[in-house]
Amino acid sequence: MSIAQQNADKIAVVDALYRFAAGVDLHDESLLASSLAEHAVSDFRPAAAKAGFDYPVIEGREAIVAALSTSLKSLDTSHSVSNPRVTLHGDKAHLDVLVEAQHVPRNDASRHYLMKNRYSVELMREGNVWVISRTTVDNIWRDGDEAVLSVI
Repeated sequence: MSIAQQNADKIAVVDALYRFAAGVDLHDESLLASSLAEHAVSDFRPAAAKAGFDYPVIEGREAIVAALSTSLKSLDTSHSVSNPRVTLHGDKAHLDVLVEAQHVPRNDASRHYLMKNRYSVELMREGNVWVISRTTVDNIWRDGDEAVLSVI
């Protein structure tokens, strides 16, 4: 594989997580779904445990989109993605990245819950696009009112 193709693939891998984050923040279910493989697995348990709540492993694109759309519907969120490190393995890839996630209740902008999370993401190529097959999220630090997440 040429260096140009490797670089293009690395950008496309990171773009899958950008689509995921933007889909969540914009409450755009189609955009969110475009980032996920049909049988994707989403594991927020490590981060959730540090925030003091249980969150189940979610399996399948439709289930992940439904769970995130439902649990975050009363919050405004902003996810900032940084420090992506991509490892390519043919039509599979691994992405380690930091994500800062701000959560603000729509009915009370004076409260917030800010998390800096480490995402470990497995991806696969589907045609001309990369999609997420598994995400595991762990928390590095958090700040604010944990009760903001209780609406989840």
